[in-house]
Amino acid sequence: MFGDYEDFDRVLDFGLPLHQNPNRRFSETYSCYSVAFLPGNERENVNFGGKIILPPSALAKLASLNIEYPMLFELNNANKQIRSHAGVLEFIAEEGRVYLPHWMMQTLSLEQGDHIDIKNATLPLGTFVKIQPQAVDFLDISDPKAVLEKAFRNFTTLTQGDIIQINYNNKIYEILVLEVKPSGNNVDGISIVETDLEVDFAPPVGYVEPAPPPKDTMADKIKIDEPSMKSDRWLAFQGAGNKLNGKSVKSSSANASNPNSDKQDPDATKDVPAPLNLPFGKLFFGYKVVPLGEKKKGVESDNKTFSGEGQVLRPSRLNASRTASPTPSTSASASAESSNSNDKRNNETFGGKGYSLK
Repeated sequence: MFGDYEDFDRVLDFGLPLHQNPNRRFSETYSCYSVAFLPGNERENVNFGGKIILPPSALAKLASLNIEYPMLFELNNANKQIRSHAGVLEFIAEEGRVYLPHWMMQTLSLEQGDHIDIKNATLPLGTFVKIQPQAVDFLDISDPKAVLEKAFRNFTTLTQGDIIQINYNNKIYEILVLEVKPSGNNVDGISIVETDLEVDFAPPVGYVEPAPPPKDTMADKIKIDEPSMKSDRWLAFQGAGNKLNGKSVKSSSANASNPNSDKQDPDATKDVPAPLNLPFGKLFFGYKVVPLGEKKKGVESDNKTFSGEGQVLRPSRLNASRTASPTPSTSASASAESSNSNDKRNNETFGGKGYSLK
């Protein structure tokens, strides 16, 4: 009968009698269904909004009443004493039926075909609303303010305690209405049509505050670097060796040239100070300073230069005479024997027979 507000205005232009009786109110009971059961093409914007679809008879009855615009309604589940508010989108539903968004049926705890009481309502213009996303994924939206401004165009009312649904990038986000202003006098809903609405966000459900960064210690502030246990000493011939006969090199030589061997490098730990364990009540002000080059009295250095003994392959005669026995008798006999041997050698020289030419 009437598709929308334009059809309703067209009826008024044709001179349909309008009986305005302030003593009468719109109050009807319908069987409720989700907009998914609405005949015709699927309407996703209806399912993610705050407007319902009523039958044409509701428009005829509203035309005879003193109804303020925009048309706002109170939806009441009498069996569970739950109520909410909504606007109207169209008057194209079957008689006796009303189509609601899916989130509204969940809020009112309604099943398909349950009865619901619908009355006309007057709500104040909203000035403030506080909402809480029901998932941490809502924080992934880069510009939530712009997303909500676009989503609220499909809503005419907001009721405290409702969990509405919006669709963004093919993903459904649930949002709980925590608080609305103005409120009071048994009014828990507001109208958001042609009004400046301030929106406040509560932390999403499941959101955990990040842990604070650790405080800097005194060692971090003065930038004290602990000594490294890794040796920076250069080691030659660190590669693997092979013999000409094809045999591998002995493990001892490999371990000696391997810088990553299990043997700890003494140069790597010489700069690491030993742990200082002091008894309770005792303070340590440093070790005694010993001047460089100072030696203790009565202590001689153990280092002797060229302290070894030398050996030659063939001792000279001079060394042989020096290494003889130190007693006078033995030295005299030794000299006599040496002289006799020299005389004998001299006498034996050219000891053959001689012949003359004559």
